Amino acid sequence: MKYFWVRFSVFVILWTYMIIRYSENIGGSILILAGAMGIFFFLSLKKVPVYLYIMLTCLIVMHGLVLTEENLFTIILLFYVSMIASLRLHGNVLRVYIASNLLISIVISYVQSDNIAAVLITTVFLYFLILTINQYQMTLVEQRDLYEQLLGEYRKQKRVNLLAEQNARVEERNRIARDIHDSVGHRLTALIMKLEMLAIQTSNDDYRELKKMAEDSLGETRQAVKALQAEESEGIATVVNLIRKLEAESQIVVQFTIQQGVLTVPLSNEHSVVLYRVIQEALTNTMRHGRSREVRVVLGKSAIGDVTFEITNSIHHHQPIEFGFGLTNMRKRVEEVKGRLDVYQKDNLFYVSGVIPAQ
Repeated sequence: MKYFWVRFSVFVILWTYMIIRYSENIGGSILILAGAMGIFFFLSLKKVPVYLYIMLTCLIVMHGLVLTEENLFTIILLFYVSMIASLRLHGNVLRVYIASNLLISIVISYVQSDNIAAVLITTVFLYFLILTINQYQMTLVEQRDLYEQLLGEYRKQKRVNLLAEQNARVEERNRIARDIHDSVGHRLTALIMKLEMLAIQTSNDDYRELKKMAEDSLGETRQAVKALQAEESEGIATVVNLIRKLEAESQIVVQFTIQQGVLTVPLSNEHSVVLYRVIQEALTNTMRHGRSREVRVVLGKSAIGDVTFEITNSIHHHQPIEFGFGLTNMRKRVEEVKGRLDVYQKDNLFYVSGVIPAQ
């Protein structure tokens, strides 16, 4: 929006100077300027119809031919409006509009200018420059769209590969667990039975102690098998790994700080997922609305042992916070696990902070 005000200011300054120096009817010139300014304000819309530019051209030409003595500034204003149009219009619509303004400028310079050749050459060159810059801009837009498509495909493939890797890892762990259960577990069970028989036959307590050691070993083996068969881990460590992966996929710089004692906080899988989703949504907001691609994430431990989080990023300027779908869903997730979420702005920084209760 600030660029619009720069363009608008230049437009008003050019027209005001023309009125002061060359207008034959200042009242009429001011009236036409007011109409042109009204049309110019509509050029800040996202989609601008071409007829607004045509109306602006008509006002400039009418003012130049009827109310001024010198039409050089009329040609300059036509060029300036054409340059602005090249930022919003594309394709044949822009070419036709540029050609029309160029033809009008040539006619005006031919009829009223003293140095026709210089004005013609300069005008043609400047309009050719507008079309060249517009073509270059269109090429950049196409390259950016292609980059976004490739980046999206890269992220998709990375997620697929990550899922395949996780499945392969789970399958391998299950295979190892089965091998341990079938071989070591079977041998320990046989050993326990043999020691029980020897203890009965010899009435020797040493065999019972050995049997107890074997039973403890069998219990530890079963615990190890159960741990290997667990599909995913829980807690802060999982959240840390997920954030690092998100940082790599999103191509943003995350200044990640883990305060002392956080890794010891027990979090269920549900709480871990909520914490991760909150940070993920905050990073997504940073990519959309942040002034830079840098964000600061701090995980801490409260006085009562809960997990605290704070995500901070720079913003262009303060504006009212609107709880759209993302922020609303984020708050709902946190409240479902009896947590708290705060969203606020301070010193050109956007804060998302809160608490996730320990398990």
